[in-house]
Amino acid sequence: MTSVFGLSLATENTEKKKSSRYSNVAQTSTEGREAMPKGRASSPVLLFGLTVGALLAGVITTKAAEGTGLLWGAQNEEAERTAWYRVAKFGMFIHWGPYSVASVEASWPIMESNIAWHITEPEYVLLYKRFNPIQYNPAAWVELARQAGQRYMVITTKHHDGFCMFDSALTDYKITRTPYGNDVIAMLAKAAQESGMPLGFYYSPPDMHHPGYRDTSKLVKDTWHGDASRPEWACYLNYMEGQLRELLTKYGPVALVWFDGLDRVERYQGQRFISLIHQLQPAALVNNRIGVDGDFVTPEQEIPDRIPTRSAAENAQDASQSRAPAPATVPPPEDFQLWETCMTINDTWAYNKNDQHFKSVQTLIRDLANVASKGGNFLLDVGPTPEGTIQPEFVERLQAMGEWLKVNGESIYGTTYGPWQNLSFGKSTAKGKTIYLHVFNWPSKPELDVPALNSRVSRVTVLATGKKAHFKQKRDRVLIAVPSTPPDSNDSVLRIDTR
Repeated sequence: MTSVFGLSLATENTEKKKSSRYSNVAQTSTEGREAMPKGRASSPVLLFGLTVGALLAGVITTKAAEGTGLLWGAQNEEAERTAWYRVAKFGMFIHWGPYSVASVEASWPIMESNIAWHITEPEYVLLYKRFNPIQYNPAAWVELARQAGQRYMVITTKHHDGFCMFDSALTDYKITRTPYGNDVIAMLAKAAQESGMPLGFYYSPPDMHHPGYRDTSKLVKDTWHGDASRPEWACYLNYMEGQLRELLTKYGPVALVWFDGLDRVERYQGQRFISLIHQLQPAALVNNRIGVDGDFVTPEQEIPDRIPTRSAAENAQDASQSRAPAPATVPPPEDFQLWETCMTINDTWAYNKNDQHFKSVQTLIRDLANVASKGGNFLLDVGPTPEGTIQPEFVERLQAMGEWLKVNGESIYGTTYGPWQNLSFGKSTAKGKTIYLHVFNWPSKPELDVPALNSRVSRVTVLATGKKAHFKQKRDRVLIAVPSTPPDSNDSVLRIDTR
């Protein structure tokens, strides 16, 4: 992972999406069963559709989604394909591979000249011979995601270094050639399916190990950009297609494919692979890092300072650092660009025992609320240890987020961006006629001054206590009576019902 992508938010998915074989996952399980097409969908796919439906039942239904903005600006087919994702809001990203043995970042120690990693390219390449995660328990990972309130998971199947965490028939540089010997992706896919957890696959188009991608007689740091002008490039694209076919046909339903093309992404002939995904896994969503428009865009390690739109000229990273003030108004629903930001808990994507710079629980909860306030999804990363466990600092923070979501989840799941975007004290999300006010900085006086609303307020409730709050609605503001101390020091949420 890196922040050099320059990904544009000014994208529109012009290709008509294929219908989802579990398109109505936000309905009840009975409705989902009736909607399932017969034929190619296998029983695991059927199970996935039904269990995801059960997972989201009670959070939002397809009909209810119409009142939350889920169908804004989208044709029905696209809205149905992305409905579960728009509801889910919070996911777990997993960066795992032999690099964990050395406590170094995934791939980048051999791609960039950085002596801070204290590892040579030959040493890095041979780490897989020491990779033996005998404590790996995929069911425990899925359970941790559930405890955290995360509604989907994405795992690295192949990072830029080219090492495959699945049993690909097309290479020997893979997990089944390690001392561990087991296909960890197959194990996680099984656990996820059994638990009804949507699982997506990260797949890197760059591949430092494949001679078709680059001249492997030279050092990676001198050739990591690859060379599409070499005659071997066509062979490499065929290799990519073969591996994607394996991932899309051998591991059950795939919720999404998360490409990470780095630079010059147009050389990957992205439409070829988008079409392949739609053919083999019609329900799968795809991000925008392979040179063509995807279902969602993916800023990294940053949260844009404004709601991403299809018509925006700036990319996600630029938007978060824009010189112009963020607009106080919200864009029309049809201009909203579906997006997701990925972020680490410390400063490293992979496991790094030396990286103790952990974000606080408060920061992570507020980041989640901030992302949701702009209509986005939050993909929060963990880097498992070489033994196959997730370190306690990550577990502690994820479980704390889950405890907060047990009380305040309705202000995140199934919401869209709120009407107030430039609040001095917090953020806002919305669902139908309900607005959720996320108060980060509690007022010193017993009254919260909120900007005016076009609709009438009928009730204000403090989610943490369930108590009603007195309010006065004036023409230019709404005044809400609040207690002297915040109900939740991380993020106190007020539910504002309107009519």
